[in-house]
Amino acid sequence: FLGVIKARRLHADIVHVHADGPSLVAPLGRLLGMKVVMTNHGPEYNRQKWGKLAKCVLKAGEYCGSKFSNQVIVIAQFIKDIVAEKYHRTDANLIFNGVNTPAKASAADYIESLGLNSGKYVLAVGRFVEEKAFHDLIEAFSLIDNRGFKLVIAGDADHEDEYSIRLKKMAREHGVVLTGFIRGEQLNQIFTHAGLFCLPSYHEGLPISLLEAMSYGNCCLTSDIPECTEAVGEYALTFKKGDVSSLAQTLETLGNSEDLVHSYKSKAQRYICDKFNWDDVTAKTLDLYNKQ
Repeated sequence: FLGVIKARRLHADIVHVHADGPSLVAPLGRLLGMKVVMTNHGPEYNRQKWGKLAKCVLKAGEYCGSKFSNQVIVIAQFIKDIVAEKYHRTDANLIFNGVNTPAKASAADYIESLGLNSGKYVLAVGRFVEEKAFHDLIEAFSLIDNRGFKLVIAGDADHEDEYSIRLKKMAREHGVVLTGFIRGEQLNQIFTHAGLFCLPSYHEGLPISLLEAMSYGNCCLTSDIPECTEAVGEYALTFKKGDVSSLAQTLETLGNSEDLVHSYKSKAQRYICDKFNWDDVTAKTLDLYNKQ
């Protein structure tokens, strides 16, 4: 609210609002005489962490953004379909998130400090919330012959809660390497040297961690939710969401086939960096602004 008021005082032509919750202010932006662009990052109210009141507020924000914005941007086709079906907004603009082609790490001192060897660990990255399903990954990994691989989860809880406490206890019991929140060179090394990246989520928007993992040329395994399958196309493997045995079986298959892993690695980087290119994202967004 204060941001929209400030934008008006600055004589802004356009207010660009991101996500469901903040989009509650879309009508205010229009009322104050500015053009409003909303980016819908997906149905935030589907996340397990929200209670009934929060879900209602988020749904109200989605409504306000969809109905009152001059232009709506969606970051995935499945979101475009939701907006068209629920709000009859068939003019939503599909503009993906982007990813940069990384300069891979040449050093390995950080991963070595964690007791890891290059190419010999499965990596997951994200916040410790239930919809990321890291508990499923830990359970699945404990069921297979890991062939000397370790499981690494990079991330932490924004705010410690019952789930994050339980997840960390589960990780310790199964020998999982937890890095906490990392960035910069540490994150670069953890992506560069991963043998496999796994995203077992129940719900996503357009998962940046998955795009980043593929931009490093990693072989990636994701749950079969549309948010992930739409992003990876045929350039990553999938398993049935929430099915621990399906996840374990796919991990086992990958562990037994270096050729299969290599075939996905060789294709992933070029595909993801071409499709999710920040220069294209910028040009399309700027074009949308210029039309207002």
